[in-house]
This record gives sequence, C-alpha cells and structure tokens, in this order.
Amino acid sequence: MPQSVLAVDVGGTKFAVALVDPTGNVQEARRVATPPGGDAAALWETLVDLIGSVLRTAGRDDLGSGMVAGVGVGCGGPMTWPEGEVSPLNMPGWRGFPLRARLASRFPGVPVRVHNDAVCLAVAEHWRGAGRGSADMLGMVVSTGVGGGLILGGRLIDGGSGNAGHIGHVVVDPDGPECRCGGRGCLEAVARGPGLAAWAVEQGWVPGAVERSGQPYAGPDVPPYGEAVAEPDTGHGTGPGQAEKPGTGPDYVEETAASGRRLALDAAAGDEIALAALGRAGRALGVAIASAVNLCDLDVVTVGGGLSQAGPLLFEPLRAALREHARMGFARRVKVVPAALGQDAGLVGAAALVLAADRYWSR
Repeated sequence: MPQSVLAVDVGGTKFAVALVDPTGNVQEARRVATPPGGDAAALWETLVDLIGSVLRTAGRDDLGSGMVAGVGVGCGGPMTWPEGEVSPLNMPGWRGFPLRARLASRFPGVPVRVHNDAVCLAVAEHWRGAGRGSADMLGMVVSTGVGGGLILGGRLIDGGSGNAGHIGHVVVDPDGPECRCGGRGCLEAVARGPGLAAWAVEQGWVPGAVERSGQPYAGPDVPPYGEAVAEPDTGHGTGPGQAEKPGTGPDYVEETAASGRRLALDAAAGDEIALAALGRAGRALGVAIASAVNLCDLDVVTVGGGLSQAGPLLFEPLRAALREHARMGFARRVKVVPAALGQDAGLVGAAALVLAADRYWSR
C-alpha cells in the first residue's frame, strides 16, 4: 500500500505538486507558472499535467487509485470548506470550481482534502517547522496578502467556515487605509507587500534610488523573496505548463519595480522612506499579534511569506509593538519567530491534512 501523499499547492503565480512521505519529507516536487488569464479548463489541464509529471517521475505511471495514500491541497480563497469548491481572488478562471470533487474522481478510494493555503502554511510550521512542539500557535503569512492558521491544544482550529486564524482582517487602525475586503484599517491593508509599497510611493519613495546613488550599503542582508507579487516569469524557460524542479531557476518574478521585495532591499540599504514603511508594517503586525495572544494565550507565532524575509527591519518594530500591547504576564511569554520551511511549506502542510489528520483535519 502506498504511504506517500500527493500534495498540491495552488497559487496565482504558480502551481506546485509533490509526493510527501509520512515524515514530512518532500519528494519529486515540481512547479509550473500559473497560466496567466487561464480559463477553468486551462487551469485544470495545467494542474493535471503537472500531477502526471510528478507521478511518472516517481515511477507511478498513471493517475488513479493505488498511486498515493491520499491527496492534500492548499489553495487561495475564498472557498467552500470542506467541500473544496474554490474561487481564488487571483485566479478569475476558477469561480466555484469543484477542485476537491475533480481530484476525487481522479483518485477514487483515498481521502482528498482541500484547505486554505495560509492554513496549510501554518499547519506545516506546527507539524515540521518553527512551531513544532508548541500546543498553542498562530502561523502567519505576510506577502501579497496577510493570512494565518490557528493551532490550539495541539489541533488545527477551523471555525464554522474553515477561516479561523484569518488574522489579516483583524483591525489595527480603524482610521487606516481601505482594505480589499471592504473594511478599513485591517492588518492586511497596512502590511501586505503591494499595499506597503504603494504607501511608500505616496511618501516619495523612488524604488532603487539609494542603490543608484552609490551610497554604501548600510544594513543587514535581505535574502531573495520566496514569494512573487503577481505575474509568472515566462522569460526563464518556465512558461505555463513547463515544469521546473526547485532550485533550477526562478519560477516567477516581481511584477513591478515598486514591490515589497524592492522595498525591503532599499530599507536594508538605508532608504529612510523604505525603513519607515517596514516600521509601519512591523508595528501593525505587533498590534495584531498582541490581540491574538491576549485572546488565545499562544506560545509561539511564526511569521513567513516574502515580506518576513526583511529580517530585523520588520521584526524589531514588530516586537517593540508587541511588548507595548501585550502587557499581561501570560501574553509576555509568547515567542515570535520566522517561519522555517521556505517554499516547500505549502506542500508539507497540504500533505499533513492527510498524513496527520488526527491533528489537522476535523471533518
């Protein structure tokens, strides 16, 4: 009987598929750029082709039962959960698309489980990453959006619709910027990479100006992002439907010069407006985390996603705001740490929906 699970990570810039063994090790991972503007059929065909490529590489010649022990999927929302009908905001070709049902018809007789991609990232960090060993944890993603997943008592908390832990829509400034959800002052509106870059431009930030000025580098290293702003990179041999193994080249690139990644690089180089922008994001994150800690009595908060790679430039103002707003003794014990699993986290978390269902699947 097969022991590995087929893990699928569906995003607006890329699809990723892998086999994951019972210990959480990722095997035979492959990624392709999401077809830009693809309709429902094109998106589905791209995903099926990628799954077939992974299975053939692993010596499992065809789709179907007996190939894997189950299928776990992380996908952007909104979605109906646990039914797995998905309508990712950044993939207009799928509206009410029956993703779980389609995969279940391809893999009869095994569990097929679909959850929010941010939830899968939090699950991964709890199961095999920076939150391992913690009973009460919030896993956060700060990138093109802000999302999260909540672990209490060692188990994933889903809530009534599968959206528990969605910290991106905790209000951190009632008079703050409008959010894509229709509200105002949500954490996501303040701290997501594109919104933060737009705020910096309004303050007079010129992307790359410090670098072009020839001023000496003044800050810590900022590693390259593991997240993209929007569009896939089709100029490096990785167009829609062309599989690429991890580490062989870029899967996708930033859409514009005024991006979260550029902002972090300029802040590291000493750009005052870029530094102020990261401070603004860090303080908003700290306020939101303080609220979550006071509500849920957390041990650990993990922070991943592209913007988190700014390191101390983001985490120092975050921790300062957390100290200011989490004043109760039980709340002061929380540890806020960078996520540990990198680009494979979504795959690991999706697999855990099947491999560790006693903790991470409630339906």
